[in-house]
Amino acid sequence: MTTVLREYHSTGEARALGKDPRNYPLGYSKDEFSRLERQGALLAELTRDVLVRAGVDQGMRVLDVGCGVGDVSLVAAELVGASGEVLGVDRSLESVEIATRRAANAGRSNVSFVRAELDALISAGHYDALIGRLVLLYLPFPSQTLRRLRGHLRPGVIVVFQEMAMVMGWSSIHGAEFNRYRDLIIATFERAGIDLDMGGKLFTTFIAAGLPEPQMTSAAVVGGGVDSPIYDYIANTARSLLPMMERLGVATAAEVEIDTAAERVRQETIENNACIVLPPLIGAWTRTSA
Repeated sequence: MTTVLREYHSTGEARALGKDPRNYPLGYSKDEFSRLERQGALLAELTRDVLVRAGVDQGMRVLDVGCGVGDVSLVAAELVGASGEVLGVDRSLESVEIATRRAANAGRSNVSFVRAELDALISAGHYDALIGRLVLLYLPFPSQTLRRLRGHLRPGVIVVFQEMAMVMGWSSIHGAEFNRYRDLIIATFERAGIDLDMGGKLFTTFIAAGLPEPQMTSAAVVGGGVDSPIYDYIANTARSLLPMMERLGVATAAEVEIDTAAERVRQETIENNACIVLPPLIGAWTRTSA
């Protein structure tokens, strides 16, 4: 079935979704929490590389904002070691509870999690590094949030964020099935008021927040063949977005055919000896003035 991306006229609702941080377009379902864990495993090395480049190291105290189910916090906890500490902050109580259980299961006693809205977070002066991944794109005014957080940091703190350039994901054959789900995902985020190129805007966002010019890097997960996790990643992202797709008139569940999405993208890629490049993660880091 060919999916139709319907024209969307209710711009007021889209603006409201984008301005209301409670309307996380991927939702807070069990499927989404599971998706976040699998995403964390897929992106862990790319995030570890950026944190190491930024200087996150043994003994540091790290604040991870928008921590979700704790993936970036756990990477940071490994880097800072037993002599350091990590605090993950998220607005979702369920996410915080899952992150806490995961840290306990991993034996990470140097990381803890609390529920809080970023706009209400004020006690950041204790930390050596402020970090976040895939969080600024969901904020209505990311530079203002960063500026406010910067005001609570002590001098000389590392600031590290990693965001996607969402429209830059592609298939080497421009496959119809891959393009179908890519377009559905992008259309849903766009109509929900989410910034599709937060990664490309990190430099400007840091400057607007009053931070020194950041260093930056870009990396992407690339894969093909039978066993690549990319197919499930694409399908599971579309699955989490499905309620929002229907709400915003992007497509119906029947049109999306989510239960067979991963296998159809897999077969298309294998049959054409192709590979898929997921949207790159762009990392930016700097250090506040001493």
